Amino acid sequence: MPEDFRRIPTGVKGLDEMVNGGFPFPSVALVAGSAGTGKTTFAMEFLVEGAKRGEQGLFFTTLSEPTQWMLRYAGQFGFMDKDYFGEEIKYEDMGLLLQREGTEELLDFVDDKIAEIMPQRIVIDPITVVGAFFEEKYRLFLFELTNLLKNWQAVTLLTGEVNPGEPYPAEISYAVDSVVLLSMIEEEGTRRKFLEVLKMRGTDHTAGKQPVTITSEDGVVVLKSRF
Repeated sequence: MPEDFRRIPTGVKGLDEMVNGGFPFPSVALVAGSAGTGKTTFAMEFLVEGAKRGEQGLFFTTLSEPTQWMLRYAGQFGFMDKDYFGEEIKYEDMGLLLQREGTEELLDFVDDKIAEIMPQRIVIDPITVVGAFFEEKYRLFLFELTNLLKNWQAVTLLTGEVNPGEPYPAEISYAVDSVVLLSMIEEEGTRRKFLEVLKMRGTDHTAGKQPVTITSEDGVVVLKSRF
């Protein structure tokens, strides 16, 4: 691997050992899973890890959630410092834009905010909500968005909701550099959570589903029993 192939730690305990030390920088990654599998928690760990390292973070929400609601949610985790929000982690609401504007306006909004804040870590949570607003333009929007994001010196995490019966959101997975799947499988009457690195360009990563847990102290943690 070339020396200039930089990586940044994911912030998720146990994951960096699976992916040669972290996400390639710059790159765009998809973290996909059904409800309750830990996508937003994963994203918050990623941003907080950057804040601890002096890296600027930018969190876009597509759900029109007020900042205080996000803080209320995030504050339950031991890894989270609320003082990061508004400083090391900027929070931007895209929900109203989705309802009122078109794809070009949304792309311009994202591009302008990145140019203003110059983050090294970006989250868009969840990207799949956009599909309900743009419908037939959704695939083209995703292509243009990922190209836009790759022009910046940052790692971007796009979280995506998985519909019943699909392994991952196919519309976006082809355009990103990495795909991390979070799943919940019922085994012997108990639901267990798993993480799988489906792809990560330029990375000799651990394959297969790895067991995870979500704790109030550490958030998403990859258990080490299988690698």
